[in-house]
Amino acid sequence: MAAEVKLFGKWTSPFSRRIEVALKLKGVEYEYIEEDVFNKSPTLLNYNPVHKKIPVLVHNGKPIAESQVIMEYIDETWKHNPILPIDPFEKAMARFWAKFIDDKFWAIWPAVKKAMTSGGEKEREEGIEEAQLHLDTLETQLKEKKFFGGERLGFVEISASLIIWIVVSQEVMGVEILTQEKFPALHELTQKFVHDDVFKQCVPPWEPLVSYYKALWEP
Repeated sequence: MAAEVKLFGKWTSPFSRRIEVALKLKGVEYEYIEEDVFNKSPTLLNYNPVHKKIPVLVHNGKPIAESQVIMEYIDETWKHNPILPIDPFEKAMARFWAKFIDDKFWAIWPAVKKAMTSGGEKEREEGIEEAQLHLDTLETQLKEKKFFGGERLGFVEISASLIIWIVVSQEVMGVEILTQEKFPALHELTQKFVHDDVFKQCVPPWEPLVSYYKALWEP
């Protein structure tokens, strides 16, 4: 009997999109349920009563929350096409850098939102500068640690797909934050996503995504 797999997500969310990437890399069939994050369904709140947010993966009636926890569960449940390294040390390093990326994203995103929603030029420039300082940390680590690699997307790369949403914010603002000249390693990573067949199936259509955030953050 085939396993029942459901994913509660939001089409604009990088965190639910990364789960779709992991499932598709594994070849796991699933039912996708779109959630209104401003009016969450009773089903979602029942499955994730602690954080009350997406994504939530439900496997044979059992819910798992938090995107990186979900990705690890997927990798351990469906063993083929592993997204985490087999070697214990390399696996620990992948977990470390994936968490680092998420933590850094949550430091960058308020600065990006500040730049997008500020009416004044000074506040806008401050937001861009703050975002670039955090991106500089990611750029340095990406150059020095070389934790990305291989022909297929792995656990760290899937986590780092958040960077695409920074590129979206550039389009919304009409300014450049993540430039090839200033951040060559991060720019190279975005190109890897753009040309990856699985990722292209999971990333939202560009124009609707940009339009969504323009409407959401319009001053």
